Amino acid sequence: MSKFILEACVDSYKSAFNAFKGGANRIELCSNLIIGGTTPSLELFKKIKKDFDIKINVLIRPRFGDFLYTDEEFDIIKNEVKVFKENGANGIVFGALKCNGELDIEKIKEILEICNGIEFTLHRAFDVCENPIKALQQAIDLKINTILTSGQENNCVLGKRLIKELVEKANGKIDILIGAGVSPNNIEEMANFTKSKSFHLSGKIEKDSLMQYRKENVNMGLKGLSEYTIWETSVENIKKVKEVLEKIS
Repeated sequence: MSKFILEACVDSYKSAFNAFKGGANRIELCSNLIIGGTTPSLELFKKIKKDFDIKINVLIRPRFGDFLYTDEEFDIIKNEVKVFKENGANGIVFGALKCNGELDIEKIKEILEICNGIEFTLHRAFDVCENPIKALQQAIDLKINTILTSGQENNCVLGKRLIKELVEKANGKIDILIGAGVSPNNIEEMANFTKSKSFHLSGKIEKDSLMQYRKENVNMGLKGLSEYTIWETSVENIKKVKEVLEKIS
């Protein structure tokens, strides 16, 4: 298993517990996974770090939507990176784009300078950039540790050919972390086809709320999503992926 990275993306304490129990060797901590993730609370980070012996990379994303950030948003981003670094984060997960779809190298450089000494993952902003091969080389030149990618598709199986090309071109100079749709059902295919050794998944299942009284006609957020359905990382899903990776290794 040590030959592989199994990163669980979690947005709650219980999901972090389940990821740890299932055998993940790293977590990406965020909030609001249902909208792709935003920056988590510091208190959630502190509690997970205190209770579990696992590496924690923290997503820094101030809002839902694109990765074109205003100066005010970027001030918030920089301060959050400093705070999570000071509190012992293993790494930071961040990405920024220019309006033309290229990586915002200047902003990324600033975050890298703040990180100095902890890991940096370029997140799936990479998957909506204009030229992934150019962006790969820029990330290598910047000495970024990891790129999280689905191969510029909605799921990693659809993007596996680009992922394979990225792994080949990276040639060990940067880690290609496969995300979006990784599951026990496709992990062996993705590992064998792409030759990547790093995988990222939420491993989530839907659980019914324990609430007995339910006001069904009031919605707090996204239409069509029940307030009484809880998304949670599954111990079994993480275990199954780990078992496949151990078999392959």
